[in-house]
Amino acid sequence: MSFTRFFVYILECQNKAYYVGSTSSVFARTEIHNSGLGAKFTWKHHPSKLVYFEVFNTRKEAMRRERQLKGWTRAKKEKLIRGEWGPIG
Repeated sequence: MSFTRFFVYILECQNKAYYVGSTSSVFARTEIHNSGLGAKFTWKHHPSKLVYFEVFNTRKEAMRRERQLKGWTRAKKEKLIRGEWGPIG
């Protein structure tokens, strides 16, 4: 039996902008972004590092969380990254 996990992740770009995405392979997806073949946003802002991720059992859960985080302010994302905000909130 195969068990696929899904991830929501935050990349910090070289200009300090944050990119939020979801994937089934967070480290491979980070490499794709860093190679310039990822999202248009990361191609433009040049990602530099993975700063946060969460694990989910379904793609639907991950996508729901991705949409939620994309709506958050920069300050709220930074609290999450620093561990000052719970993973669900």
